[in-house]
Amino acid sequence: MTILDRGADPEIAGKPTSASRTTLSHIMTGNDTNLLGTVHGGVIMKLVDDAAGAVAGRHSGGPAVTASMDEMAFLEPVRVGDLVHVKAQVNWTGRSSMEIGVRVLAERWNESTPATQVGSAYLVFAAVDEDGRPRRVPQVMPETEKDRRRYQEAQIRRTHRLARRRAIMELREKRVAEGLDD
Repeated sequence: MTILDRGADPEIAGKPTSASRTTLSHIMTGNDTNLLGTVHGGVIMKLVDDAAGAVAGRHSGGPAVTASMDEMAFLEPVRVGDLVHVKAQVNWTGRSSMEIGVRVLAERWNESTPATQVGSAYLVFAAVDEDGRPRRVPQVMPETEKDRRRYQEAQIRRTHRLARRRAIMELREKRVAEGLDD
């Protein structure tokens, strides 16, 4: 059994990573700034969620909702006039969930230098049907060595997310049993 055989639905054909990869580009304006005069982190997070949502919808062939966002890293400030490129792809798929990896790049409006990475994030999306219930997604088929590395790293992040959730739930149950929380 390969890492891609687990839980695969034979009726849903897998999709290569490149099938849903996308780039969203946006010019930052004065409306996007915070009190320091740089682009507000929430604006970047919205672009990240939008790009990831497009990838999740493309990969799953229908509606998908944001389940979590983790490891959002802001590496450099983004300024008014910067052309921001948000690049997203499916890193890993489960039964109804998908991890989407996102890189944020910015081109300075007044420089002729290549775009630099200014942020990154990992989001988990759940594919849903018309009633909002989880639905199966195609397995992602990594195409390159970089895609395979991302797939394996995504499995590690998933294991950590599940362990963290389990530990929190156990602590809460213990505190309720001890009468410390209600």
